[in-house]
Amino acid sequence: MGLSISTLAWEQAAFIRTQLEHIEQSLHPSVTEDEELVRRALFAVRNKSVNLERYIPATTTLYASVQDVRLTHVSVNFKTNEISCDCPQEEWCRHKVSVILALFQYIGSVQDWAGKWRTKKSINLHMLASDRTPENWLAMVDEVMTHLLPEGRQIEKHLISSISENAHTKLRKHLPFEREWQPIYKLFMEIAILDKIWQHLNQSNKNYNSGDYFEYFFDRRFEAIQNTIDELSGKSRLFATDPFFDALQVLIRKFLLERHHYIGRRLNIYLLFWDTVFIEKRRAQEELEILKSYVENDELKLKLSEEVPLSPVYNVFHILLKDYDSLKQHLESISSDQMSVYFGLAKFASSRHDEIATELILKAMLPLLNEYINGYLPPHQRQMYVRRIHVLYDHIVLSEQEELMLYSAFGTYGVQPYSHYLLKEKRYEEWVALHQLYPSSISYLETCGLKEVIEEAPEVTLPLYHFYALEEVKQKSRMNYKQAVRIWKMMKSASKKCGKTNFWTDYIHTVREQYKRLRALQEELEKGNLLV
Repeated sequence: MGLSISTLAWEQAAFIRTQLEHIEQSLHPSVTEDEELVRRALFAVRNKSVNLERYIPATTTLYASVQDVRLTHVSVNFKTNEISCDCPQEEWCRHKVSVILALFQYIGSVQDWAGKWRTKKSINLHMLASDRTPENWLAMVDEVMTHLLPEGRQIEKHLISSISENAHTKLRKHLPFEREWQPIYKLFMEIAILDKIWQHLNQSNKNYNSGDYFEYFFDRRFEAIQNTIDELSGKSRLFATDPFFDALQVLIRKFLLERHHYIGRRLNIYLLFWDTVFIEKRRAQEELEILKSYVENDELKLKLSEEVPLSPVYNVFHILLKDYDSLKQHLESISSDQMSVYFGLAKFASSRHDEIATELILKAMLPLLNEYINGYLPPHQRQMYVRRIHVLYDHIVLSEQEELMLYSAFGTYGVQPYSHYLLKEKRYEEWVALHQLYPSSISYLETCGLKEVIEEAPEVTLPLYHFYALEEVKQKSRMNYKQAVRIWKMMKSASKKCGKTNFWTDYIHTVREQYKRLRALQEELEKGNLLV
């Protein structure tokens, strides 16, 4: 090898200790499978079944073998911090752990490390899982998450997803055998783990909510929760599951009211449960009373997150209980900074096919839309927001004044929906004026209803074609000249359709005369055969 194992271990001491920290974070002594894995790795080291065969300095790679049921090969690259094993197990296997421990024995006590690792075992997850109660399920999550998220630990944003997956992997091993229990177990663990991660981030990471890592993580978990709820909805409920639904109700209430940041996403979770999981009228009435106690009870008021507007949350239950008078009363106090919450409420009412509540909410939002879109939303989100909210407005009846207020608020981001509105009203000249005011492209015009305008009022499209053709000519390249000729061909067809062939003849002669110095354009005009 040219270098003693002891010398190599001391040179790579920082790497070895880092890998041991990763092992401690990934493997928990309360998980039977993890405890067995570490026990067998320790046995391999004590039994001298780990053979550190050779070290290649040029690549800083150590090659080792472990005598297990079959001979297994492990390689450690100190430069890239990669450890690979030819066994089928992913993440940490007993062979990788045994090699790291075999190296660690030259710089520390393996026995002391094993003893320290085992002291983290507080309860047995198998025993908790065998006695099926909501309290035991929460204790299982606490045990796993306390190990993965020690108090005060700062989490790198890119590690949030892997910590969540690690927790799910450990808890999935205790999935109930009965099919009727599996969806409720998975849903319970999804919410409990998400809440634990969120709570930890609120306490230890002050700036975690900047950037896309957390949003990506949340969106993936939200999708998993939706899928689990769909699975749960297709099964009949057992009486024995009632306490677990009660515990879930408490969990999502605390998740909404007592956590911080991303109020819109937290509300989406809350609405999802009250739309599809908690369907009893009695439960809705009880929840509304509990929500009101957060204002009346001083102890609960201290726990309430400052960013949670209780009035919109009350409205969830006014919608569920069809209490439209109370809904109207609360909608009178709507403000621009609450628009994202009320957008969620409008979708919630629409998903329940409650046309009255949907209309009340959307009309209350209407006067504030302009300020919200242009003052609160980041520019890159405005186009998508306009598309999504227009789908809701498209299903309610608005007066002409309200329609104008809506599309005025949309501005440039609402050209397409406003175009369809003008077509519906047969206001073709205004449609053309709109697309001259906000130039785009012929292909975009077609998505906005150009073919319908040509069919119904071809004469009004002539100024529009002229405008877009000249915009291409201004670019002064052959490619743009070809596009201009294509547009003129469309203009020629529209002229014939409305009986203005003489106009077209005069127009194209004037264009050729005006741009006679542009030889490339003249050539494209000849090829286009634009004369009648």
